[in-house]
Amino acid sequence: MAAKSELTIPVSISAGIHIGVIVILALGVDFSDKPKPLPQASAPAVQAVIVDQQKVAEYVEKLKADKREVLRKEKARQDEADRRVREARKEREREQAQIKKLELQRKQKEIETRNANDAAKAAQLRQKQEKEKAAKAEADRKQKDKERQASEVAAKKAADKRKAEEAAALKAENERKRKAEAERKRKADEQARRQQEQMMQDALAAEQVALSQTRNKQVTSEVERYTAMIIATIARNVRQEESMRGKSCKVLVRLAKDGFVTTNRIIEGDPALCTATQSAIQRLQKLPVSSEPAVYEKLKELNIIYRPAFN
Repeated sequence: MAAKSELTIPVSISAGIHIGVIVILALGVDFSDKPKPLPQASAPAVQAVIVDQQKVAEYVEKLKADKREVLRKEKARQDEADRRVREARKEREREQAQIKKLELQRKQKEIETRNANDAAKAAQLRQKQEKEKAAKAEADRKQKDKERQASEVAAKKAADKRKAEEAAALKAENERKRKAEAERKRKADEQARRQQEQMMQDALAAEQVALSQTRNKQVTSEVERYTAMIIATIARNVRQEESMRGKSCKVLVRLAKDGFVTTNRIIEGDPALCTATQSAIQRLQKLPVSSEPAVYEKLKELNIIYRPAFN
């Protein structure tokens, strides 16, 4: 309510000042240092005007002073309001700091209480663990006693078993040595037998080589004999002429197993002689051939070179 009253007074004063200024302007009053020359009039009229101007000037100065006072009071009021705001802010900050401090103290007490509870629980847990550890140690001791007794029994059994195993090992070693000796004898006998077999195989192979060589010679001899017979048979059937003297003809002949001619082709040579030779083979149709497979294999395809013989 006091603040409202303080605002009403300056507003009223300001309004009065503005109204007075408007009235002065309306009357045409000049407040400059050098008043305008006034029209000639009587002395009382001039004096009245001067007096009025002074009053107006004094009134204006009073209005200005009142306005400055209003502004000063307004500034003072604003400063006071700002101070109160600052004080209120500081007070609020102090209250918040105090609240924060109390909150920190509360949390610290909660932490201390929780730590105390945790410490108590930890102490209880340690006591429990110590009891369990003691019980376990006692159980371990009893278990170790049982294990020691069992170990002693097992050690005695192991010693007896080791003696039996050593005896068995000695027996096994003797048996192994006996078998190893027998194996060495068997291997020696086997080696001797293999040597004999190898010698026999080598002798047989040498004999086979000799037989093969002999057989090859026999086959070659037979092939040469039958080749000569084939050429002689062809020569007997060729119609020779004096112009063929010193000439030759090469003919490819393929024979079936019974001597039948399946191919009769001139390869090279004197044309007349080759024609006569090919005609003779065609008339013969069959040529001498061996029934022995190895000989026939070499006779079934021959390149025959025929040269006529003249007396």
